[in-house]
Amino acid sequence: MIEVPIKLMQFFNVGWGEILLLILIALLLFGPRKLPELARSAGEAVREFRKASSSLMEESKEEKRNKDEEESKRLRELAMKLGIDVEGKSDEEIMKEIEKIAKKS
Repeated sequence: MIEVPIKLMQFFNVGWGEILLLILIALLLFGPRKLPELARSAGEAVREFRKASSSLMEESKEEKRNKDEEESKRLRELAMKLGIDVEGKSDEEIMKEIEKIAKKS
């Protein structure tokens, strides 16, 4: 759990002294009663950001998976048109056989 703040500290090139100074300034600006509420809101914002970014990553993976499946389907259709048996063969094996036929022509 402490790994994320340390990475952020390295990213922004700040040390523990600067962080303590920022907390002290926030305490003076917002007061001790408002600070926990602000921290909670910041935590919720970070959680929502992570949720949204993981959702986008999952959508991206799904799109890539669909694209790969479509390419595989087209490759197999081409191979069958060329008279190549595709049963039980990987896409790579099918590609090699298509290349052999193309070199012969």
